[in-house]
Amino acid sequence: MSRHDGIRPISVKQGRKRHAVPRYAAIVGALFCLIAMRAAYAQQTMTLRMGYNANSARNLAQVPYVAVQRKGFLAREHIAVTMVPLMGTTNMVAALDKGDVDVTGTASPYMIEAALKGSDAVAVIGGVANPIYSLIAKPDVTTVADLRGKMVALSAPPDTITLSTRLLLAKGGLKDGDYRIREIIGSTQRAACLTSGACDAVPLGQPDDIVLVQKGFHKLGDSLEVVPELQFNVIAVRRSWAAQHKDLVTALARAFGATFRYLRDPANRDDVENLIVATTGATKQVAGAVLALYYEPDRGVMPKRGEINMAGLAHVIELLGTAGQIGKPLPSADRFVDLQYLHAAGLQ
Repeated sequence: MSRHDGIRPISVKQGRKRHAVPRYAAIVGALFCLIAMRAAYAQQTMTLRMGYNANSARNLAQVPYVAVQRKGFLAREHIAVTMVPLMGTTNMVAALDKGDVDVTGTASPYMIEAALKGSDAVAVIGGVANPIYSLIAKPDVTTVADLRGKMVALSAPPDTITLSTRLLLAKGGLKDGDYRIREIIGSTQRAACLTSGACDAVPLGQPDDIVLVQKGFHKLGDSLEVVPELQFNVIAVRRSWAAQHKDLVTALARAFGATFRYLRDPANRDDVENLIVATTGATKQVAGAVLALYYEPDRGVMPKRGEINMAGLAHVIELLGTAGQIGKPLPSADRFVDLQYLHAAGLQ
């Protein structure tokens, strides 16, 4: 018997089919893996509607919101964000309460007042802590005393911009009633009032104050002279919503923590200047002057990594109490924050 006896020969056609089976299996397996990977990615990506102050979209306070997106810190945490413009800080907590946004930046005085009236809003991440507001006056006004009987634009009554400006005017010898008041929300809008001649002096943030001083307007002082420590801006959520989205809020805290570290790093100074230019329309020279104002020496304007300055928040409450905006006994700062997400992110 031949050694081939009992063995059925394989045709060329059959051999091709046998080789094709594993090839097809490999392709199908790869497709399944790709589908699974895409599905896993889709499951990991978390969506978020974030409110921002459209009235201050060209203000320095907006830079962290630009940086957290452009530098990829949100993407790294698998967060897909939709930025929702809101018309001024007076509307931001209301939009949160109505469910128009999931999270929003806001000024702490407004959030505190809203919470005392029953809002579910709570601060979970620290924003620009102690923004510098300069009292900028017309070229012919050289001292605070020159503003007697003149028009001074302020923000809303509970705003620390208003409260610190009143303190600065008092330091210069002017009490309430010694000057006229016009309420204008937004640094850019107040700058327009000053340059049009309708206002004699206004509190301005950066870069507006630096730009106008370069044009011949006078700086009469700034908020740090009377309020050296604050927690003015915060990122707020509804407590009930955050409790159902703990992973998302913690991831958001990590993203902003990375953002503030990036903004502070001297190695990134040139890139941060470019972010300021792109956000505010300021020149590169002005952007550099802003960063020097903030960090040389460090004036506590920016948080180090998104932490909430509890002493600064307590000072906001004291200012509101002194101005009669909230009643006594004054509430504890703990009432308006939920630090569990910053703790989980290792930032507080």
